[in-house]
Amino acid sequence: MSARESALNVLKSCRTEGSWVNAALKEQLARDRLDRRDAALATRLSYGVLQNRTLLDHYLQQLLTGRLKDLRPVLRDILHLGLYQILFLDKIPDSAAVNESVDLAKRYCKKQKNAAALVNGVLRNAVRSRGELKAPADLATKYSHPAGLVALLKSYVGEARLEGMLKANNAAPDTVVQVNTLRTTAAKLLARLEGEGVEAVPHAWMENCLVLKSTGALEKLPSFLDGDFYVQDAAARLAVDCARIPEGDYLVTDCCAAPGGKSFAAAIRLGGKGRIVSSDIHEHKVPLMEKGARRLGFSNMHPRHFDATIFDPNLEGRVDFALVDVPCSGYGIIRKKPDIREKDPDTMKELPALQLEILKNQARYVRPGGVLIYSTCTLVRRENEGVVEKFLKANSEFSLEPLELPAEFEPNTSGMLTLVPGEHDTDGFFIARLRRKA
Repeated sequence: MSARESALNVLKSCRTEGSWVNAALKEQLARDRLDRRDAALATRLSYGVLQNRTLLDHYLQQLLTGRLKDLRPVLRDILHLGLYQILFLDKIPDSAAVNESVDLAKRYCKKQKNAAALVNGVLRNAVRSRGELKAPADLATKYSHPAGLVALLKSYVGEARLEGMLKANNAAPDTVVQVNTLRTTAAKLLARLEGEGVEAVPHAWMENCLVLKSTGALEKLPSFLDGDFYVQDAAARLAVDCARIPEGDYLVTDCCAAPGGKSFAAAIRLGGKGRIVSSDIHEHKVPLMEKGARRLGFSNMHPRHFDATIFDPNLEGRVDFALVDVPCSGYGIIRKKPDIREKDPDTMKELPALQLEILKNQARYVRPGGVLIYSTCTLVRRENEGVVEKFLKANSEFSLEPLELPAEFEPNTSGMLTLVPGEHDTDGFFIARLRRKA
């Protein structure tokens, strides 16, 4: 199995089964057993095509003699893969991009007799015409975001920040990991990863956080299997850091917790002490959290199947730190889940009501003087500041507190922070810190 064929199967899975690209890619790479180099190429091709479909169609229509909509879906996928390599990846020889695409057409488009010839002609034309193709005139086409979404995002971040965010949404997502400081140090992990053939550098501003390049199958690395690190973006880690959980015997809750990153971060801050109740509504995800906790050596983490909107009287008024990361529209993680850009915004109008319900319920667990962190991976004000404001209006015993942030950030006095893609080396994220009056 080649990297290009693996990428084609990922694209097919996303198109026909509605799979998220990260999940489809993980499954495909495990099935195909590609080496690290080919796995990295398959990853780049899968994300690159999904992030640039509209732009690729814009160029493809200029190279076709027929109509774009007449292409069979799998043939269109193959042309997208070839065209992406020719126009975006300068380290791949044009001949390899063309020939491998023709081979895919022969194997996957057997019912269309002229498929291989069409792919060969279109891609060779692309090589000859490179630099002469008409560029798109609008941001929606340039960055392959639906026009309605571009307008929506502009209303959230403003025109000055818009293009930088759209560009970041189409960047190759790095693998960001957090050092399990209960087992190792950042310096030791960097050296170990180098010995495993993985390029890693410290994150720009997050301590004990590394950025990995060309990892291939991450789960096969000895350092991963030994629990030296876990995968988590710096933004999600920052949300836990903003809780300022000290080492000791404290009770922490983490709702909507799967796959467990925030609970892992809390376990480290507790120094392996205390207790973390990690709940998730999806029963099949609980074993994944349990497996992660065992790998990392966190005996103080207790995953369970539980709905965040249902009240648990056993926790009422007992929790020192409540981590409330709620389901959201996900507009902050488009670079990792390009499919989000195709979601109909109207299907997400009910999210703020659910988010507020979860927040109100989780707040009942917080003891007097305790801290609650509300967070999302979106930029939508009605899901972020709007939910917090409605909550505070109905719950006067809580108030916002300023966030303690790394030196690279402006001082925070509002108690709320929105991270915009392209600005802080993170996903888009929202964090609010609230304290219950003692």
